[in-house]
Amino acid sequence: MKQISKITLAVLTTVATSMAAAADFPSKTVNYVIPFGPGGESDISARLQEPVFKKLTGQSLAIQYKPGAGGAAGWSKLNDMTADGYTVMGTNLPHIVLQPMAKDVGYQTDDVTTVFWFHYTPDALLVPSGSPVKNLKDFIAAAKQAPGATTLSGSGTNSANHLAQQQFDKLAGIKTTYIPFKGTGASNAALLGNQVSGSWGYSTVQIKLGDQVRCLGVAMEQRHPQLPNCPTFKEQGFDLVGGAYRGVAVPKSTPADIQMKLASDLAKVNADPEFISKMEAGGFAMLNVGPKEMPQFMADIKARYGALAKEMGIVKK
Repeated sequence: MKQISKITLAVLTTVATSMAAAADFPSKTVNYVIPFGPGGESDISARLQEPVFKKLTGQSLAIQYKPGAGGAAGWSKLNDMTADGYTVMGTNLPHIVLQPMAKDVGYQTDDVTTVFWFHYTPDALLVPSGSPVKNLKDFIAAAKQAPGATTLSGSGTNSANHLAQQQFDKLAGIKTTYIPFKGTGASNAALLGNQVSGSWGYSTVQIKLGDQVRCLGVAMEQRHPQLPNCPTFKEQGFDLVGGAYRGVAVPKSTPADIQMKLASDLAKVNADPEFISKMEAGGFAMLNVGPKEMPQFMADIKARYGALAKEMGIVKK
């Protein structure tokens, strides 16, 4: 009985300590690892989150970068990191679903414990402002005239950009060449440097680059309020709606109550009016998927992207 009492006391002490840690979280700087290089949407949104997180919690987000393999270099090491809530990592869709389906990248989708999805960016097809391609009809005509000669930059292999290129080629009956870069920043540089014919970017890229580029189409149900002159693909006869989702993940063994507290703090950041205004002005679309909605959201996403991956032939043998 004494032994049982000691065990019970130890368990209760551990639980009480964990609850106290969660209630006090965060009590120091949180390391926020971005698995891409600087300059892309993951970096931009993290930097918009940082001052709001500090305002609400009193603690800073220390943004760091771990680029490589389209994010896989970071996600494959996520569960080796300290699991106390003070190390978090940006996470992306469709990356974490499509990458493990295509090849061995050192992690599986379920290895990435996302606690909150906070926004998405609609895909957009862009060309340099000096391009002879003035609209989507011109783009399709050029691609049909010289199959494979139209080169398009994008933010990595099996990214949302890559998925959009594959889908649109099929919808339009064309063949283009997709060139993956290490993040949106590098993809944009290739576009502005005329190293490629165009780019599969996002609504955020069009807003950032302004009149340096021309938007041929955006993958939304309706035009983005910040891009009234950029037509949707749907209004041009192509059923293409999608983009990249971004969230925050933690090592799998991070205590559940710490995960819940972190998700709660991120939800508060997402509800901040000034933050929302800046995000939407930058071309982002808000999203709120926390622990309660996460299982169904991920189940739906995995089913949808899994079907697309098989259809496009990017599933590993």
